Amino acid sequence: GINAEYMGSSIFGREFKMVSPLVKHKIAKKRTKKFVRHYADRLVRLSQRVTWRKPKGIDSRVRRRYKGNLLMPRVGYGTDNKIKHKLPSGFHKFRVNNVQDLEMLLMHNRTHAAEIVHSVSVQKRKAIVERAQQLNIKVVNANARLRTEDSE
Repeated sequence: GINAEYMGSSIFGREFKMVSPLVKHKIAKKRTKKFVRHYADRLVRLSQRVTWRKPKGIDSRVRRRYKGNLLMPRVGYGTDNKIKHKLPSGFHKFRVNNVQDLEMLLMHNRTHAAEIVHSVSVQKRKAIVERAQQLNIKVVNANARLRTEDSE
């Protein structure tokens, strides 16, 4: 059987064991809806693409927090520090430029996952994924740029 801490996965047609996070928290959002800018529903130029701006008017109902009006962003809606910057898989992201960068994750493979930077070539990506497999490090975007390898 497979250990509880490992899950099987396949990259480049080979089976290998994937590391699981040390602690997996359930990510609980305090608010999932976006904060809509006041008056954005009435003016086309303030449509959905416009981000939040704090109302500054002296008589503004939203700024004065009247009941039934739009809610404003506040520090209380922030993410819990235990799960801040965590991926849904339970790992923190660590950007990797080359194979040597993976060595830093050697002792932290249960808390951090490698993310290969987008400017890395296919050839070096293969080497990084190969080495990560040996060190039992999860690579977030291991399958990126795989389409070009189908011809070989």
